[in-house]
Amino acid sequence: MQKITFLFSILFLAFSSCGVKTTQSMLSDGNYDGAIDRSVEALRTKKDSKGKQDYVYLLEEAFAKAKDRDLRDLEMLNKENNPANAERIYNTYLQLNNRQEKIRPLLPLSLLKQGKNAYFPFDNYSTELVNSKNALSKYLYENASALLKSKNKMDFRKAYDDFAYLENINPGYKDAKKLMDDALFKGTDFVDVYAKNETNMVIPKMLQEDLLDFKTYGLNDKWTVYHSERQKNVKYDYSLILSFKQIAISPEQIKEKEFVKERQVKDGVKTLLDSRGRPVKDSLGKEIKVDNYRTLTATVYEFRQFKSCLVTAKVDYIDLKTNQLVQTFPISSEYVFENIYSTYKGNRGACDDNYLSYFDRRAVPFPNNEQMVFDTGEDLKAKLKDIIVKNKFTR
Repeated sequence: MQKITFLFSILFLAFSSCGVKTTQSMLSDGNYDGAIDRSVEALRTKKDSKGKQDYVYLLEEAFAKAKDRDLRDLEMLNKENNPANAERIYNTYLQLNNRQEKIRPLLPLSLLKQGKNAYFPFDNYSTELVNSKNALSKYLYENASALLKSKNKMDFRKAYDDFAYLENINPGYKDAKKLMDDALFKGTDFVDVYAKNETNMVIPKMLQEDLLDFKTYGLNDKWTVYHSERQKNVKYDYSLILSFKQIAISPEQIKEKEFVKERQVKDGVKTLLDSRGRPVKDSLGKEIKVDNYRTLTATVYEFRQFKSCLVTAKVDYIDLKTNQLVQTFPISSEYVFENIYSTYKGNRGACDDNYLSYFDRRAVPFPNNEQMVFDTGEDLKAKLKDIIVKNKFTR
């Protein structure tokens, strides 16, 4: 037991030493906040123990250096007097404040050898936070509002991001929420989706409706919306056209096959005979018994009902601003109806066990042509979705 405790102690010291070295390395590399995070995590438990003293010193040093760097950055940014620096200034004040709040719950932290507490000079940044947030809010609002006057969708999307950021840091600022919704609408690519039947057969209405029900595809994203029915007050950017080119349906077929199956099954035991027909005996004079097998035979009449449907189509992407074909993709789907059933004469047990279920089946009505076409729908839908996922409209 003492040996196990000793081993655990060595392992604990090894892990602790490794953690301290990693934190020291972060501090040396200028990753002050990384060093602070590791030190804070280590000091959450037994902060006043001797084994945690290295972390207290590292935390004190990392905090001082991080604060000094941030204050020097703020001095430079404020001197530049550039409105575009508003976000960096706000985030730096936020970082200064958050860093203090991360350490505050651990205080006081003792420096045991020096007989005093570690020094963390905290400041109140509330005024600077409010002022920098207001300056950033003003900048974001004005910049995004200017982008909304553009005619470029990419600018509308940048405006949306700015308004969304503004709503996050300063909810309810002026009419930012309304303008954010405007930017979303203006930045969205609207896609008109419809089908064309270029075959000499009727496409089931339910199939067309199901294929064009893009709500079930889950393809709409922030910047792309698909409509199977055109809506008023929407200027469409693209068209997605699903053109049915050919529908080939095979004749209804019933193919018959006849074959004989044989199988040997155990049927009790019998006396082993030699080549002259005399019983074979063992060393004790007893007749030797062996398994007796008999052969089962059956004539099987197998019937295969078969009918197939092949639908070929293409998917066209049209840019409505230029009325040009952007891309085209072939698409096809085959549905096969097949029913196999069998009858037999003779002994049913002559057939393999996995074949016996065919004897319990019967002929069934063939699906009509419309049903065959409709049954290709799930496969067509999956392939259409795959094409759209791999070839997004959004630039």
